[in-house]
Amino acid sequence: MPQTAAHVTAAEISRIAGVTRATVSNWRRRHEDFPTPAGGTEASPLYDLEAVRTWLRARGHTQVADAREELRTAVRLQTTDPARTAARMGFVLGLARRTPDELARLADLTDGELVAHGSDEMPTLLASLPGAVPEGKESPAADGDAVTLRALLRCVREEGGPAALSVLAERELEEDAATGVYGTPEPLARLVAGLLPAGGTRILDPACGSGALLAAAARHGATTLLGQDTVRVQAQRAAAGLRLAAPQAEVTVRIGDSLRADAFADRTVDAVLCNPPYGDRDWGHGELAYDPRWAYGVPPRAESELAWVQHCLAHLTPGGWAVLILPPATASRSSGRRVRAELVRSGAVRAVMSLPAGAAPPLHVGLQTWILQRPEPGGLERKSVLFVDLTGTTPPVASTGRTPLDWSGLTTRAHTHWAAFAADPDGFTGEPGTAGAVPVVELLDDLVDLTPARRVHFSRTDTDPAALAARADTGSRELTKAARDLAAASARTGWDEAGTSVRQWRTATASDLARGGALTLLRTVPDTKEPRRGGAFPASSRPPVLTGMDIARGTGPTGDLGDLRADAAPVVTAGDVLVRGIAGGTGPMARVADEEDAGALLGPQVHLLRPDPARMDPWFLAGFIDSENNIAGASTGSTVLHITPGRLRVPLMPLDEQRRYGEAFRRIHDLRARARHASRLAEETAALLAGGLTGGALLPPRAPADGDADGDPA
Repeated sequence: MPQTAAHVTAAEISRIAGVTRATVSNWRRRHEDFPTPAGGTEASPLYDLEAVRTWLRARGHTQVADAREELRTAVRLQTTDPARTAARMGFVLGLARRTPDELARLADLTDGELVAHGSDEMPTLLASLPGAVPEGKESPAADGDAVTLRALLRCVREEGGPAALSVLAERELEEDAATGVYGTPEPLARLVAGLLPAGGTRILDPACGSGALLAAAARHGATTLLGQDTVRVQAQRAAAGLRLAAPQAEVTVRIGDSLRADAFADRTVDAVLCNPPYGDRDWGHGELAYDPRWAYGVPPRAESELAWVQHCLAHLTPGGWAVLILPPATASRSSGRRVRAELVRSGAVRAVMSLPAGAAPPLHVGLQTWILQRPEPGGLERKSVLFVDLTGTTPPVASTGRTPLDWSGLTTRAHTHWAAFAADPDGFTGEPGTAGAVPVVELLDDLVDLTPARRVHFSRTDTDPAALAARADTGSRELTKAARDLAAASARTGWDEAGTSVRQWRTATASDLARGGALTLLRTVPDTKEPRRGGAFPASSRPPVLTGMDIARGTGPTGDLGDLRADAAPVVTAGDVLVRGIAGGTGPMARVADEEDAGALLGPQVHLLRPDPARMDPWFLAGFIDSENNIAGASTGSTVLHITPGRLRVPLMPLDEQRRYGEAFRRIHDLRARARHASRLAEETAALLAGGLTGGALLPPRAPADGDADGDPA
C-alpha cells in the first residue's frame, strides 16, 4: 500500500526542531528554500513532514526534539484508531525484547523494510505471547506508516519500552469519557505493594489502569499477575507494560468492567491491589443488587468504593490480603456506615492510613490506604484496627500550600507501623498523634467513622510537660539562630546595575557545548530488558540514588535502587550540575552537586551536566540553566513537561567572568537554603507551641506587671 504523506503545522515544526514558533515564522520569511505549504489554509498552512525533515537536516537540526516528543508529534498527525494503537503496542513489545545491536540494525532499514518487518513480526510475537495485547491486531502499520514506526523505534532505543507505550496511550485517553479514573504514581505503588506480606505470588488488580500496582507487586515476588480494566487502551498498555516489567511472570489482562462483567469470576488469589474509580454512581447498583459478592451488605448507590472493597475481598483465598487506595469520604460517609460496620465487626478491616494531599491524583485530596484481610473460618478474632495519619509527614510551604513529598520517609513510616501492628496487634503502642490501635468495640458507634485523624489524636496523658517545654525552648533558639543566618545572607551587598540597558549575550545550547567538549551530558539509561535490580551491589553497601525531589527540596540523595540498574546509572561527583527531568512544582530545577551528593547514583528523570572545569564554572552553568525562561524553552509535552537538556541555553563568556557569575549564583543558592531551613523551623516550632497550649502541657507567658519591665511581680 502506498505511504500517505504526513503533514505538520508550524507549531509541530517548532517542537520537532526544538525552537519557538517565532523562529519557524522567521525561517518562512527569510529562507526561500523553506518548504512550501502542502495543504491547510493561508492562516494555518500544513507542510509535508518529510520535506520539513530534509530541510532541517540540511541546517543541522537533526533530532533536536527528544524521542518522546517526536513520537507524540507523529501520533498526533493521524486520527485516532484504537486497533492501530493496539498493534503498535505489540510492535513496541517486540522492539523492547531485542538487543541494542538488533535495534541499531532496524534503524538502518528503509521505510518499506521497516514496515514489512513490523507486519512480519506481529504474528510471530502474538503466537509466542498469547494475549500480549488484548484485542491487538497483527499489523502495526495498516496504512504503511513508516514515520510513526521509526519514531517508535527511536523512543524504545532512547527512552525504553514503557515510555513508548505511555505516549501511544495518551491520545486514546484524551478522548476517553471515563471519569474518576486516576493513575497510580510509582512511589505510591511501591508503598502499597510493600504492605503485602511476603509469600503471595498470585496478585489481582481489577481496575489495573496502566499496571503500576501489578508491576510493583512483581518487584516484591509476585509471579502470576491478573488485571482487568474497563478502558481498552489502559488494559492493552498494562498487558504490554507488565511483560516488560516482569518478563518471567504469568500475565493475563482483560478488557471489561470488573463489577458488571468479572473476567476472573472463578479465580481466587493470594492478594488484591486496587486503585478503583472514585465517585461512580453508574457502577451497577440496580442490576447487581443481589450479587453474592455483597457479603457485608449491599453498597448504596453513592458508595461504589465499598462495592470495590467487597469485590476485592470476594477474590481472596481465606486469609488473603487486599490493599486499596480510596478517597477519604469512604471512611466517613453516613450512607456507607452499615457496610463499614460489618467490615469492622468481621475483622476484614485491618488498617486505614491517610496520605498527604499530592500523593496521587486528584492532588488536592488526601487519599487513604485500606488494608483488608478475608476472614478465615475459625480464625483468630480481630480485636483492633490500626490507624495511621501520615498527612503531616510533609509540612506545606506557605506560598504554595504544598511541597514535594518525602516518599522515602513516608514509605518507611507506613511500613514500620504496619509491620509492628501485624506482628503484635495487642501489644502495639503506636505513636501519639500519628499511629494507634483502636479496639473494634470503640469503632462500632452510630457513625463508624474510620478517618485516621479522628482516631490517633494526642492524649493528654501521652505528653510530658517538662519535655515539651524543653523542646519548645530548643526550637525557639534554633529558629532565632536560623533567622540571624538568613538576615546575614540577605544583607550581603555588591550587586551592580548593568547600566542603562539590560545585558545581552551570545548563547549556545548544551548540545552545542557538549559537541565542543565543554561539558558532558549524562543520564540513567532505561533498561528495555529484565531489570537487574541493584546491579552488583550487596544489600549492606547499596548506594543512594539522587532524585528530582532531592533537587527540589535541597536535600541529599534519598532514593533507593528499586528497579534502577546500577550498571546503567552514572555516579554523581562533586561539581556536577544536576537538572530535574520534569518541570513544575516548587523548588529549584538545577543545582551543583556537593560532597554529600558524591557517590550517589543518578536517578531516573534527572539529567547530569558535567562541565570541564578548565572551560566552564559549574555554579555559572547551574545558575543560568535554572532560569524560568530557560526551563520553559527546553520543556516539551502537554500535561507532563519533560526537560530536553540539550536545548538549555548557556551564555558564552570567559572563564573569569563565569566565576564572578558563579559566585553570585552560589550566594543565591545559600540564601535559598537558609530561607528553607528557617521556614521549616518556624513551622515546626509554631506547631509545637500551639499543640502544647491546646493540649494543656504549656501555659501562656505571664504578662509583665505594670511598671516592671522584667515581668517580675512587685
